Amino acid sequence: MDATLAVSQASPRRKPGGGRLGMLLLVLLLALPMTAHAQFFCSWFPFLCPKACSAPLTEVTNFGSNPGNLKMCTYLPPNLGASRPLVVALHGCTQQAPDYDDETGWIKFASKYRFALLLPQQQQANNSKKCFNWFEAGDNERDKGEALSIRSMIGKIVADAAIDPGRVYVTGLSAGGGMTAVMLATYPELFAGGAIIAGIPYKCANNGSEALGQCGVSLTGQLAPMKDLTPAAWGDLVRNASNHNGQSPRISIWQGTNDTTVNPVDQRELVDQWTNVLGIDQTPDGQDTINGHEHKLYKDSSGNVLVETVLVNGMGHGTPIEPGNADNQCGKVASFIQDAGICSSFHITKFWGIDSP
Repeated sequence: MDATLAVSQASPRRKPGGGRLGMLLLVLLLALPMTAHAQFFCSWFPFLCPKACSAPLTEVTNFGSNPGNLKMCTYLPPNLGASRPLVVALHGCTQQAPDYDDETGWIKFASKYRFALLLPQQQQANNSKKCFNWFEAGDNERDKGEALSIRSMIGKIVADAAIDPGRVYVTGLSAGGGMTAVMLATYPELFAGGAIIAGIPYKCANNGSEALGQCGVSLTGQLAPMKDLTPAAWGDLVRNASNHNGQSPRISIWQGTNDTTVNPVDQRELVDQWTNVLGIDQTPDGQDTINGHEHKLYKDSSGNVLVETVLVNGMGHGTPIEPGNADNQCGKVASFIQDAGICSSFHITKFWGIDSP
């Protein structure tokens, strides 16, 4: 099964069932408060639940409102100091927080450049493939579900670690990329920048059927169709997500040319959406290559790059890395973490401007 969206099997807060035992469990679950559902599920079926935040990550509990029933994992470099940046990194389907820290290079750069890491973790009780539910209306709107849970985590770590609230960033792969778009749209005032890897435009879908039918998402390995909205229509979906009137976050958008799980056309629609939100046109103002991969820049009238895209030649579905010890190298090959000859985390930190200790 592909790691990304598995939306046909996604049932937020779905409970186990089947036969008399299933009915008994269902009755018992319905008698519990919502916050106890996952604990009950995992106590009966621990082999189906994500592992705890393993070292070097630390689990934080009691971080505030958690209607999405997510876990909070963090990494704080020993020499972090005050007023440092924060990067929120969202894993893809079938992954969990410990699969998306060192493998992607984020631990390396957090330690080197002294910024904090927050890695929210999905739970099996919420989604059978541990996908963030970017496609569910109860999770992809402001102050609801998983979006609010992640918002609560950000508030907790910003306060506890004395983070600079003007330098908070979010990135994610696949379903995590879809949830990155959700966070950027629903809480734009929180973020200075974002990076979407093999992700989906905000509000492309509000349920699993829509996600599979119109968002370029495939469970079969065959490219699925992606709806084609105008930039203004895509932009309106973001503008309607909050009452924000200020500057929206800068966006880096990554996609593999050989991805058969998320249609590469999604990158074009993401460009349409976020250039429109940021008030710039859809024609690139500069183009070059990074390690042989196409790199486009979209600028405002003052020459500031507000959107960039990287099209990773020959890569399938995953986060691109380049293992090695050089400053611009990172990562370890793992499930949906691919050696593509380019370390996305390094270039994203440069785009955000947090590549300095």
